[in-house]
Amino acid sequence: MATATRDVKINIRTHALAKGLIDRGAEALNTSVSSFMIEASLQRAETVLADRTQFALSTEQMQAFMDALDAPLPNPAALKALFEHRAPWDKA
Repeated sequence: MATATRDVKINIRTHALAKGLIDRGAEALNTSVSSFMIEASLQRAETVLADRTQFALSTEQMQAFMDALDAPLPNPAALKALFEHRAPWDKA
């Protein structure tokens, strides 16, 4: 992640045992509690969101996927009509 000025505050509450563990973890890495918690939170967020942004395929699955992308549209007129239709939330 790019280095940027920290200008947003996050306040959290926890119990003493969790705070102690976090403090010991930060100390073990010779970093501040804030840096330790931010790094841990970012890593967790990336893990949680990974399956929504990335997927892994075998060679055969990838070829089938690419073939499907390269195949001609089965019904171009239907796709055109779909794109021309306004979504209910876009109606004024």
